[in-house]
Amino acid sequence: MNFLYLLALPTAFLISYFVTPLVIKFFHTHHWIEDPKIKQLKSGNATATKPVPRGGGLPIFISVFITSLIFLPLDQHLIGILMASFFALIIGLFDDLKDISPLFRLFTNFISAMIVVAAGIGIAYVSNPFGGVFDLSHPQIFFSFMGGTHSIWLLADLLAIFWIVWCMNFVGWSSGVDGQLPGFISISAIFIGILGLKFQNDVTQWPVIILAFTVAGAYLGFLPFNFYPQKIMPGYSGKSLAGLLLAILSILSGAKLATVIFLLGLPMLDAIFVIVYRLWHHHSPFKSDSNHLHHQLLKLGWGRRRISFFYWFLSLALGFLSLILNSQQKFYVFIGLAIIFFGFTLKFFRRI
Repeated sequence: MNFLYLLALPTAFLISYFVTPLVIKFFHTHHWIEDPKIKQLKSGNATATKPVPRGGGLPIFISVFITSLIFLPLDQHLIGILMASFFALIIGLFDDLKDISPLFRLFTNFISAMIVVAAGIGIAYVSNPFGGVFDLSHPQIFFSFMGGTHSIWLLADLLAIFWIVWCMNFVGWSSGVDGQLPGFISISAIFIGILGLKFQNDVTQWPVIILAFTVAGAYLGFLPFNFYPQKIMPGYSGKSLAGLLLAILSILSGAKLATVIFLLGLPMLDAIFVIVYRLWHHHSPFKSDSNHLHHQLLKLGWGRRRISFFYWFLSLALGFLSLILNSQQKFYVFIGLAIIFFGFTLKFFRRI
């Protein structure tokens, strides 16, 4: 199995690359296209310049699904991951076509997360950057079901659910310009896979490594069609799927949650800032607006390619740092990034 991760990425890439044009044609045939003028009237945060289809999650899911079945054992974890991904895809596609309520979307995020946790994927512990770990394996609730004894790790499962839901939301908020999201998602997944290779002597890590490179390949194959000028958008299906899969990888990977927080530092800080801004101005945190970093960079005159490259470059920089820094050093770098980000946005964007 040790060489399969080298095949997973190009396999997922090729499937996504060849399926995406078919999806684009299918959506155009059925006139499932988003008009940016209509979206601007509805939400005020349209960034597309011409009508293009959403629904990018469909080719990405097909790629992840097929590649996973080829290279990974169909065990309880994979079944749960694919079921949750399929559910997120269906809800995402429905939103891409009909624009469902943000609260309903959030509710379905929790369902996706609970499917993952029900498959036995939970956060048993969290590393302390200053040494040691926080044990989340207790308390446990035991119950009988279908002749067997089962247990719920209360803290571990609850944290996993909220972490997955959080990722499914904040990751997708950094997808406003052409190529932005698939680029930094691919980079993050690749570094999760590379970091997982540090634990290659642990046989339980190989499926996680293969899944990480599968996710990277699927989003890389989609990228040429989403890059400027985009022919298809990730849509809510592609965004929520990205957050779901990265959250799962962070839980299962030897790279741990803290490293994924580090890799996704910019999108996460942007999401936190926007939530605080909305609450500060007595707005619903679920109501979309044009206060994300990519919106502000557009207002400053940055081009779409430049914004995407900025996100990619920062993801690459944080990825390389994640390979050489220890947990405590990553913590300090993340705090430094947060100070720079919040200081920059407060001074130059004057949002608050």
